Amino acid sequence: MRLYVGNLSFDTNESELRELFTPFGEPESVKIITDRDTGRSKGFGFVELTNNSQATAAMGALNGKEVNGRALTVNEARPRNEASGNRGGYGGGRGRY
Repeated sequence: MRLYVGNLSFDTNESELRELFTPFGEPESVKIITDRDTGRSKGFGFVELTNNSQATAAMGALNGKEVNGRALTVNEARPRNEASGNRGGYGGGRGRY
């Protein structure tokens, strides 16, 4: 199960996030999302645990837990196309019509 972890401190790194979830099972993957231009954390990430019961236990224990001065938001990640809403394909910007 892939978990969304939000409201992360900008100082939290991937090894700290992995350590936070390890008591519930060995994370298969850990990724903190960073800004493409600056490389700075965007304050959220994803943790993937192979066992759903471990993931459910982690959600229950860590959602609302304060880490580095911030109360975490931990829930099941939505599929990317659902999470991004209607970000359809024609780019953006201002057209001259």
